[in-house]
Amino acid sequence: MTGTRPDTPRIRVLIADDQPLVRRGLSLILSPDPSFEVVGEAEDGAQAVALARRLRPDVVVMDIRMPVLDGVGATGELAATLPGCRVLALSTFDMDEYVVGALRAGACGFLPKDSSPEDLSAAIRTVHAGEAVVAPRLLTRLISTYVRTLHGAPQPLPTDLGELTPREVEVWHLMATGLDNAEIARDLHLSVSTVKNYITSIFGKLDVRDRAQAVIAAYESGLVTARAATGNPRGDANSA
Repeated sequence: MTGTRPDTPRIRVLIADDQPLVRRGLSLILSPDPSFEVVGEAEDGAQAVALARRLRPDVVVMDIRMPVLDGVGATGELAATLPGCRVLALSTFDMDEYVVGALRAGACGFLPKDSSPEDLSAAIRTVHAGEAVVAPRLLTRLISTYVRTLHGAPQPLPTDLGELTPREVEVWHLMATGLDNAEIARDLHLSVSTVKNYITSIFGKLDVRDRAQAVIAAYESGLVTARAATGNPRGDANSA
């Protein structure tokens, strides 16, 4: 358990899951940690949205498959109406097609439900800090499996892709093939801080919130394909 200074604000967490035992289990994991405050529990997506609007949590731990309104729909509503509220999506399976939908809708991360309590706590802290929590290679496997099957042929590259510099396209491409910032920096002989600056610029030009959505955009546009994730990471880049 990670301690916090007495004057450090606790992270306010709302738990949304249709199974009472899961909700209670998540609450029992988080409540003893002084860095978290579980402010409420919701049994479906519609209730999660209503409670989030009333309670203003910092993070919603959101099950993907729920009645009335599923986690994808609830995430989309929260992203549109409470942009300061971060969503951490949960699913029974780490290769669930709904996960891609949740990330596209605005979720800041994804964890399988069998993750350890330590991983859950760390993930909540990560998304609360404004970063994506999906491991790059897990994200790559997810998207390479489902983006094509869900949406068919790749969409044309955005018409405003010309706003990206050649170096930004290269960084975007390497990000989509599963490299983290340090690996991108090594590959391109740049500093990590420079890579971070490029990524911030890429997010702005693509109008995406985080790394997860940027990787999804790369697959949907055809900038990178499933083969690039498992083979030569540069071999499938389209010219821009």
